[in-house]
Formats: sequence, structure tokens, C-alpha cells
Amino acid sequence: MNNYLSLVIFIISIQLFGQTEYVIKGFSEKYSGLLTIEKGYENDVFKKGKIRIINSQTKKELIVVNSDEFTFNLDSNGEVKTNISELPYGEQSILIYQDFNFDGKKDLAIMDGQNSCYHGPSFNIYIEGEKTLEFNAEFTRLAQEYCGMFQTNSETNTITTMTKSGCCWHQFSTFKVIDNTPKLMLQIEEDATNTPYYTTTTTTWEGNKSQQHIEKTIDFTEDGISEVFAFKLNKNQKKVIVFNINNRVLNYALLRTDETVEFAYPITFAYQNNDFTLNTSQDTLTFKNNDATYKIYNINATNSGILVKTKGKTYNLKASKHSISGGISDIKSLNLDNVINE
Repeated sequence: MNNYLSLVIFIISIQLFGQTEYVIKGFSEKYSGLLTIEKGYENDVFKKGKIRIINSQTKKELIVVNSDEFTFNLDSNGEVKTNISELPYGEQSILIYQDFNFDGKKDLAIMDGQNSCYHGPSFNIYIEGEKTLEFNAEFTRLAQEYCGMFQTNSETNTITTMTKSGCCWHQFSTFKVIDNTPKLMLQIEEDATNTPYYTTTTTTWEGNKSQQHIEKTIDFTEDGISEVFAFKLNKNQKKVIVFNINNRVLNYALLRTDETVEFAYPITFAYQNNDFTLNTSQDTLTFKNNDATYKIYNINATNSGILVKTKGKTYNLKASKHSISGGISDIKSLNLDNVINE
């Protein structure tokens, strides 16, 4: 009976002045915690209270963090779970004790609320200094401005973060810890907001210099995408594809040999826009982009190509005979919003 009461009082929780307190032990050899939840918030998902970090040897209070939105789980013994970081969307505990700056000494992340993306958990980061834990603004920023806690890789001495906007835009960042400071070295943005085009922008940093590479692809297996006319250019084997979206909007794309998009038209997606002109008697499809005019022709099954007129010169980019599929005549039967007939 005495052991049971001791467990209830010291481990699970104690009611004190209308507040609920949890003693947090076992997450660190050097520190313990005391979590206090204010009266009336005990059963809320987001709990108002404070957490104190205490030196286990001297019993001195080192850190106090207040929050209106603590979240935490208890284990089967009624103790607050710690050192859990299931990224990016899983459980992230109120305390995470590990080496964040790769100096061989463990540091401490303390939840301060739900300030990261989509009202997710955010943390204050305290780096173990020569004598005690010290708040670090640079590491804290990585646990505030992205989606939840960051992830560390001790083999490469790097930190990775992730953030997103809806289903179709994600950003992944990699930081190298240099002189005890995380420095951005790689950032990858994946953008699928302009379907069926998918754009990946990769930016790398070396010192203060950056390089950017943009790669665009098309998913032709996506619902509503139908190829109308396609061929490879005889000169360089790049692929021309004319396709429609939802049987309403016509698009043109020039693909490199690795299937990435070199050029696409129209630049922006819009219904009821006169992007293309179809000449039904000559089987040509014309569009303009900046100072260039493109006329796709389809004389017969083996004679197709593009006439490109720019700066007073005309270039005839002929199709490889055995690569032609479909034809401009197939556009005639479609009622497309961005094509006008002449």
C-alpha cells in the first residue's frame, strides 16, 4: 500500500494548490524536470502550464518554460514520456535529450508550445556549454519555423528540417553544423501545385555562394491527361508532346532526352484563354511566346515538325519519321477552351 501511494504521489502526479505536477526523471543523467499543469487544463489536449529543468546533483532550478499548449503522453507507469522524436508527423515528446551540435555532449530540447507548421510542436533548444545548458537561438529557429523538431545525422554532422504547404508543396533543408552554428547547405523544394507539372528546385550553398537547379517533369499517367500529338525532333531526339487536360485545355511541352521539361506552354494554366490557333485546312497549330512564333505542322504520317520564327529568322525543326504518334487532326474533334479555329 505504501509503495502504491508513493508511486501516485511522486511519479504519476500530485495535486498541489489546484495544480497537477509531474516529476520527470530518466531522460538524462544530469537533469530532471518538473511539469506543472494549471487547474482546469488537465484533460485538455493542449495544456497550460510550465516546465522546470533542475540540476539533479545541486537541485538548482536552471530553466523555466511557460506554455499555453503543452502536449505530452504518459507511459504505462504514469510517467511523462521523453526522448521521443517520430518525424515528421509522429509523436514528439515534451523533452528530447541528445547531441544536437555533434560535440559529444547531449543537449536539451524543451517543448514551448505548438508554433511550428500546421500548429505542430515547437521547441526551445539548449546547448550544453562548459558549465550548464545555454539557450541557442540558431538551433531553436530550426525547431520553430519548420514542421516540428529537426532531425540529426551524427555520421554527416548535419541537421535536416521539413516544412510544407498543403498537399502539394514541400521543402527539405539540410544544415551543416560549423563552429557550433547550423549553416544551410542544401534546400530542395518539391512543387506540385501546377499539375500536371512537377517542379523540383535544388539550391546548394558553399559559404555565401549559392547555385540553383530547377527540374520540371510531367506525370502523363495522371487522371485527365491525354496525349494528342507527339514526335521526336530529328536533330536532337528531344520530344514534342501536345496534350490536353480534362478535354478542355491544350498544352505543349518539349522534353529533353531524360524526360525533363525544357519548355512548356502555356506558362500559366487558365480556361477560356486564346493560347493556340488551329488551322483545320492546313493541319497546323500555332502559338506565340514572347518574341517567338511556333507553328506545329502535320502534313502526313511521316512529315511533321515545328516552324519556329524568331528575330526575323525561321527554323524548321523536323520530326523523326518513325517517332510520330497521333496528329493535329485529332484536335479537331475536341472542344477545347484555349484553342481558336481559323
